[in-house]
Amino acid sequence: MNEIFSGLTSVIDGGDIKALKTPCYIGGGIEALRTPCYVIDEKKLVSNGEILASVASRTGCKILLAQKAFSNYDFYPLLSDYLAGTEASGLYEARLGKEEMPSGEVHVFSAAYRDDEFDELLKYADHIVFNTVTQLKKYGPKAKSCGKSVGLRINPECSTQEGHEIYDPCARGSRLGVTREVWDKEMSDDALALLDGIHFHTLCEQNSDALEITLRAVEEKFGDVLPSMKWLNMGGGHHITKSNYDVAKLESLITYAQQKWGVEVYLEPGEAVALNAGYLLTHVLDVAWNNGVKIAIMDASAACHMPDVIEMPYMPPLLGASSDDTKPYRYRLAGPTCLAGDVIGDYGFDKELAAGDLLVFGDMAIYTTCKNNTFNGMPLPDIYRLKPDGAFERLTEFGYKDFKNRLGKN
Repeated sequence: MNEIFSGLTSVIDGGDIKALKTPCYIGGGIEALRTPCYVIDEKKLVSNGEILASVASRTGCKILLAQKAFSNYDFYPLLSDYLAGTEASGLYEARLGKEEMPSGEVHVFSAAYRDDEFDELLKYADHIVFNTVTQLKKYGPKAKSCGKSVGLRINPECSTQEGHEIYDPCARGSRLGVTREVWDKEMSDDALALLDGIHFHTLCEQNSDALEITLRAVEEKFGDVLPSMKWLNMGGGHHITKSNYDVAKLESLITYAQQKWGVEVYLEPGEAVALNAGYLLTHVLDVAWNNGVKIAIMDASAACHMPDVIEMPYMPPLLGASSDDTKPYRYRLAGPTCLAGDVIGDYGFDKELAAGDLLVFGDMAIYTTCKNNTFNGMPLPDIYRLKPDGAFERLTEFGYKDFKNRLGKN
């Protein structure tokens, strides 16, 4: 828990957050931030970046930012000191990476590309990875003629995840990546000649032992193809900056691939770049009861502001609280929307909660600001930068127009 909140507690008096009453603008410091809001910890981003850069330096691999997890481009100049570029899932992310981290490479993978976007995409992308042999044959020649490095995503059919099939690209019937059966059936000499590299992405918040299993499956299924490739992209899902991650094993796997097949190795983590580098601040609006359950209604919504809490599902860490029965006061934390399932979870506290109390959720930089929404007319939370000196800088200011303009004429 200390690791998750270290950046924020260091700028709070006594390392703890006292109960604050609305209105939220009281002046000076953290109590001046209008909630709900996200706070991105610049110091923690640097710490993560240094770990990733050290892996790249020791192995010679290249590490990219997967923008699907973290797209807060105000921090791209900072991250460019540690990363080789960005990974995109389509046209807009590719453009964002090119505009905001122009010194880095731009890699793009999409399950399928559009005719009306592909020419523009070629302006931004350096590497273009296709999801099917059909798409490779359709768009590969144009990409190649424009000087782009062309890749194909494979599916090694090796699941290492448990309980999260929605995040498992190797689940049965997955639409992501070409299996060896399909490769043998559809690949032609002309299509193979287009390929510069192979891409696989099978992990989600996992250690390097899962990569070891996956790489073994990749070698078994596609080991005959890899010697003719220039690069191998091992995708994302690597929890490299987590405290218990086995970095030495990761580096040995990278080196193995480089020496075995003579390829340049890419990694494209998203979570590892911004792990524990963000917080979501929210105030308690009211406390309700239902059949002995105490329910704290907050101004933040799981459905709108932390959608992975429902989608994954999981309970995010909460400063000063526990998810077990070790603390005397238990509350169900819930959002203000009309969705009955807008619930974060049940937490324990050392004291009773009351309207106006400030709560701080951790690890809220990833899959939040890039996935949030305005369901029920909920405002988008503003985003703040937490500077190394403890000062807060507001980066955004959202309001009614951000909700309205998505739905009709401006």
